[in-house]
Amino acid sequence: MSKKRLYLAVAGIVCGLLLGALDQTIVGTAMPRVIASLGGMSLYTWVATTYMLTATTSMPIYGKIADIYGHKRIYILGLFIFMLGSALSGMSQSMGQLILFRGIQGLGAGATMPVAMAIIGDLFPPTQRAKLQGVMGGVFGIASVIGPTAGGYITDNLDWRWVFYVNLPLGLVAAAILLIALPALNSKERRSIDYAGAITMVVAIVSMLLSTAWGGRDYAWLSPQILGLLILSGVAWIAFIAIERRATEPILPLWLFRNSVFSVSAIVVFLSGMGMFAGIMFVPLFVQGVIGESATNSGMITTPMMLSVVVGSIVGGQLIARVGRYGLIGTLGMVIVSGGMFLLAGMNVATSGDVVVRNMIVTGFGLGITMPLFMIAVQNSFERRFMGVVTSSVQFFRSIGGTIGITILGSLMTGVFSSELQSRLSAALPPQLAQGLSSGVMGQLANPQSMMTPGGSGGFGQLPAPLAPFKDGIEAAVKGALSLSIQEVFIAGFFVCVLSVIACFFLHTAPSLATSPAQGRMGAPFGEGLAEECADSGQRHPSTAVDG
Repeated sequence: MSKKRLYLAVAGIVCGLLLGALDQTIVGTAMPRVIASLGGMSLYTWVATTYMLTATTSMPIYGKIADIYGHKRIYILGLFIFMLGSALSGMSQSMGQLILFRGIQGLGAGATMPVAMAIIGDLFPPTQRAKLQGVMGGVFGIASVIGPTAGGYITDNLDWRWVFYVNLPLGLVAAAILLIALPALNSKERRSIDYAGAITMVVAIVSMLLSTAWGGRDYAWLSPQILGLLILSGVAWIAFIAIERRATEPILPLWLFRNSVFSVSAIVVFLSGMGMFAGIMFVPLFVQGVIGESATNSGMITTPMMLSVVVGSIVGGQLIARVGRYGLIGTLGMVIVSGGMFLLAGMNVATSGDVVVRNMIVTGFGLGITMPLFMIAVQNSFERRFMGVVTSSVQFFRSIGGTIGITILGSLMTGVFSSELQSRLSAALPPQLAQGLSSGVMGQLANPQSMMTPGGSGGFGQLPAPLAPFKDGIEAAVKGALSLSIQEVFIAGFFVCVLSVIACFFLHTAPSLATSPAQGRMGAPFGEGLAEECADSGQRHPSTAVDG
């Protein structure tokens, strides 16, 4: 490939990644207007849950199929499925239709992230992958910065349907560029698809995610519905493992876990996704509910963190390329993340916006350092023909960790907030009023997002007449309860991140097995001198590569 064509291919991949990253932030901003238009407030969470279920479940399947039929074909197929879901979502006439079509969008999104990273592994030798994947990680930070603003502008000035339609031109541009610039890189081997493994894995993941999404919110954790889903998930996982042990071409090859780099990376990304990504989801709630900022100002406070993620991604890519010691760099990044989580856990009702910004910058920078690391580590530990399955597997564990973490920590926050609010209201109100609070009033007070608006207007100014004289005490009780509940979330996230730091100590730097002579030529001029590099460093030729 010429240098010009290589850059064009990278531009196409970046456009595709930006498409999926922007969609999540833009749609989140527009959802209140969507609910006002279509109704169905009770189905609000399913718009995101369905997207998450289909995207997470399909990631490992896409990775395996891409290794068989070619990364280019599957990536472009994912783009077109995503655009189809976007067009249908924009035409939705009910919440039920929107939920269904968001599921189709998720099926497309499941291909874009892991297969994009696999394509980077195809096109570039190990010495260049870290820098490129650092840039890819920065794409998500940029999307998080401009997405909410773009979503608000589109919703206010056009129509909420355009938050979906806007995906079409960007997706078509990305697909056209990749069709022209990206080589096919198809496998010449005749390989089968593990249908039984795919079905059992889908059942296992969907039932597990549904149990964590519904448990403690829609149903009690020990209810027949949740216990049934957990049992179904356990049985499906056992069946999946048994099938994968015997399958000729397994969806998730169990021998991957014999490679210490892969197994440690999977553990770290799962824990970091569970502890850090889920914890950060509660920062906007703290800013709006405890500090009392508006949603717009909340976005401005969180923007520096996303910018620090971009900077950290670039720094992390450079460190990997220059130092190359995965364990050292991973430990450094996770120590910084843990420090940021510790700072977040120290926030309370007296915390200012400037302190929140500082804490988020620290956390975001550490996260950015680790974002490209584990993907690079596993890609460099396997031959290129496994690039799709190992890349999608790492992304799968990150997504599963974040999903489970958000659900569990959300349940933790809800439980602590409910009990703490009741206790604080009992102390703030006369006994007869505290005991006589109706479920409707308690439900109103337990919704801090609607209660707390800048300037003290809003729910606290619309209290029932008997409670109006105690407005200040009630407001302090709600903010105090919310602050403590979010603090518990950050404390839990901190300890999970500490476990990630410990796991990083077991991550070693293995000789790269992922580069072939063909890749060196494809990557020219980036791949020039690669053969000499391998010879000087004592790395083995890929033809002699063995597991781990």
